[in-house]
Amino acid sequence: MRILGIDPGLQRTGFGVVEVDGPRLHYVASGTISTLEAERGNLPGRLKIIFSGVAEVMARYQPQAASVEIVFVNVNPQSTLLLGQARGAALAALVQGELAVAEYTALQMKKAVVGHGLANKAQIQEMVMRLLKLPGLPGSDAADALGLAITHAHAARSFEAMSKATALKPRAHAQYKRGRSY
Repeated sequence: MRILGIDPGLQRTGFGVVEVDGPRLHYVASGTISTLEAERGNLPGRLKIIFSGVAEVMARYQPQAASVEIVFVNVNPQSTLLLGQARGAALAALVQGELAVAEYTALQMKKAVVGHGLANKAQIQEMVMRLLKLPGLPGSDAADALGLAITHAHAARSFEAMSKATALKPRAHAQYKRGRSY
């Protein structure tokens, strides 16, 4: 299975593609989609670059699944809104390409890749380089995206095992009492 990881950003959106072969991970590609050449005040133009860039990466590397970082509120609410729009453009491209999309927090990715949720950018870059046997450190945005792909590679196996172990069934014994189901 080929997984595309996306680290959304309004100026630079990182992408990373890994191939999963059983327990082994293989590096395919990584990089950034930069919107720095667009006018600073041209938000729709920047979002179009992100959308088109993600679509181009999907067309080139043909992933079967994608993972995207979940954005939380930062100190500056305006920055959070702009980042959310960049994330939306990336998600729209993934959904347009009919990919299954998983979402992970930065904390989940850091725990999966480095082993603890307080890892810094350099630690993520180092572990991604080691896990994928890269000849050098990837850029920070690409490393985060590769980390998201690695996280999904590990989590997807767990989710698949859980779904095979038990099937969820609707409850047939629920009682209706005072407007509530039990």
